[in-house]
Amino acid sequence: MDFVTLEVKDYIGIVTVNRPPVNAVNAQLYKEIADTFRSINEMDDVRVVVFRAEGEKAFLAGNDLNEFLTMTPENADERMRKVRESFWSVYDCKVPVIGAINGIAPGTGLAYASVCDIIIASENATFSLPEINVGVMGGAKHLSRLVPQMVVRYMHYTGKPMTAAEMKEYGAVLKVVPKEELLDAAMIVASEISKKSPIAIKLAKQSLNTIEYMDLKEGYTYEQSLSRELSGYEDSKEAVNAFFEKREPVFKGK
Repeated sequence: MDFVTLEVKDYIGIVTVNRPPVNAVNAQLYKEIADTFRSINEMDDVRVVVFRAEGEKAFLAGNDLNEFLTMTPENADERMRKVRESFWSVYDCKVPVIGAINGIAPGTGLAYASVCDIIIASENATFSLPEINVGVMGGAKHLSRLVPQMVVRYMHYTGKPMTAAEMKEYGAVLKVVPKEELLDAAMIVASEISKKSPIAIKLAKQSLNTIEYMDLKEGYTYEQSLSRELSGYEDSKEAVNAFFEKREPVFKGK
């Protein structure tokens, strides 16, 4: 890995992107992000992930525009498939992913933020879809996970950014903090999640991804099916016993 690192601390995986000067995403970085998140799915010691980037200017500053110059109708399909698979590696990660967003998150950066489970942003973070300005399409569907349709259309048609504070008004961002407090704020939320049963957390992630676009009745029926599955694990009984005994549960992941 040249641009991505993974550190594990107290059941929290910290995925860090570092491709100076602005973490522009090229084919190699797409692959490294995908490989990293897929590897997390095989790790028993990771219950939640913080996804962040080094540098003051950007989280992920969109696509490396040099690659657009060599894209043609003949090679575009394969390239775009690899891009999609990288996004889905984050969305389909078996544990929750917290995006810690600092600086600009245009296009690809916004897409990666949108496939996280929770977003914590610094006060200087901005989100945008500048694709209309550089001759490509994409990202609007990702943005629709974060803000209402009319806002999606405004941002997509104009390419103008919105601040973290503006995005928080629409519920897209959980917290906005000073940039020097960003990692700590993300780690606090990650720590809260890491204390839960690893079995329950993985089933909760599976459930939320599955029911996101289901109707109410179908979605709730699916949730009930996972309650049935969870009841077969020791952790489920430990959670109930700890509640009755007024103590902190001790989960074994069984």
